[in-house]
Amino acid sequence: MQDKKLKEIGPQEYKDKFGLDKPGSDKGEALKYALEIRKFEIDLYWKRATYFWTFIAAALAGYFLIQKSEEAANSYLSIVIGCLGFVFSFAWFWVNKGSKYWQENWENHVDLIEDFVVGPLYKIVTERPEEDKKKPIKNFVVGPAPYSVSKINQIVSLFVTLLWAVLIFHALPPFDLGAPFEGRDVVIITFSFLACILILRWGKTDKGDYKNLVANLRETTIREPKKEESANRVAGGFSPPAPTPPGMRVRTRRFTEITGP
Repeated sequence: MQDKKLKEIGPQEYKDKFGLDKPGSDKGEALKYALEIRKFEIDLYWKRATYFWTFIAAALAGYFLIQKSEEAANSYLSIVIGCLGFVFSFAWFWVNKGSKYWQENWENHVDLIEDFVVGPLYKIVTERPEEDKKKPIKNFVVGPAPYSVSKINQIVSLFVTLLWAVLIFHALPPFDLGAPFEGRDVVIITFSFLACILILRWGKTDKGDYKNLVANLRETTIREPKKEESANRVAGGFSPPAPTPPGMRVRTRRFTEITGP
């Protein structure tokens, strides 16, 4: 569903915004910025993936370490770690989708601008000839394939999220109507679902226009020297020494004047 706050522009207006039809305009700079920001988004994508993988791996290790113990109190710790892993995996899944969204945004800009600068370099895809595809076993083992790395990462993040849901269910105590009510288990699971709901509802990028922004300018100034300070300055940039407080010994450096021959 299209966001009603966004203003849709047509092909000609897009060209006019960047001067694509005008000779001598900064089309090359626009393409340069689009490529650089696309690269920046890809770098951030993998940095975020590393961050989530590190936490999720640590949470998995802690979960299975606690599961080895037979103490009843460790059941609650397993649920806590399971909920943390679920929320982080859920967030990782949606962060992957957000990163893919902005990456595709700049890829689309490159597609639209490059024809007016260097030609369809990014849009032309070169592949191996059909002869190589006639060797299915070799091609399957060592050959390339048009798969999206980011899409595969999204599928993996979704799988890890569902895996945490199974681990939480496994950590729950057996269902028994006569068993005492464990309020802390309900609280931590409820908070986890609330966190996921907040991610879905408030985690989206604001696409509306920003109007009436407040801009604060910080000023840094150097004060003018006082008149008595200016009068005390001597040639060469040296100032007379400050008065010595009572009881303080001051050693002065000896200056040797060298005269000409």
